[in-house]
Amino acid sequence: MTGLGDVDSSVPNVARMYDYYLGGYHNFAVDREAAEKILAIFPDTPAAARTNRRFLQRAVRHLAQAGVRQFLDIGTGLPTQGNVHEMTDGKVVYVDNDPVAVAQARSLVDGLDRVSVACADLRDPEALLADPHVAEHLDFTEPVAVLMVSILHFVPDEAHPGDLIARLRDATAPGSHLVVSHLTLDGVPAAPAAAGQQVYRQSSAPLAPRTKAAIAALFDGYELLEPGLVWLGDWRPDDGDEQVSHGYGGVGVLRGR
Repeated sequence: MTGLGDVDSSVPNVARMYDYYLGGYHNFAVDREAAEKILAIFPDTPAAARTNRRFLQRAVRHLAQAGVRQFLDIGTGLPTQGNVHEMTDGKVVYVDNDPVAVAQARSLVDGLDRVSVACADLRDPEALLADPHVAEHLDFTEPVAVLMVSILHFVPDEAHPGDLIARLRDATAPGSHLVVSHLTLDGVPAAPAAAGQQVYRQSSAPLAPRTKAAIAALFDGYELLEPGLVWLGDWRPDDGDEQVSHGYGGVGVLRGR
């Protein structure tokens, strides 16, 4: 996650690094250099990024088919193929605090009345919810799917990610959903794990990978849909989907209170 000031092309940006993994072109030399360091440690990172993206698409498709008509995508990053608004004909709000990501997203959805883009920060949920691009576009008396895909592992424990999610959960109506994908180092040897984290310490947002149990705790107040919290490639896969997972994913539903 980055600040809201001018774009700093001297520091690797995690959204632009992710764009590079996916084969995009919204990145600078400094991002590509950092990403190549990660690829030297974890060569399957592009496949894992695609697996993560497919998880998002499958989750949104499932919720849309189940009747969810509103999606709040927090930490959306840079636009790429298979964006949320392409998976549903419902209302979508993209949220990011990277000015490049926000500008690119607004350019992509220009003219689409059902899609809005907010420049806001997950770490300030009150301001995020009050942003007119959010508050005036979504009806929080009706179910909303809150998407937190590949963002929470950039929120350190001292920022209390569980409390941030709880504030958003409490603002939504019964029948709302939470979609999470989250990096883990479960099963990763200590040396490459440390080397990868060191690369990200030099970027716009250090990593905060978590165990499966810690990620499951972030769904407090939600009931996990089948198959529960699983490796990203294992969440309701389609035929031909890649199975390279660097994290866990799950979808929870908020039952009546």
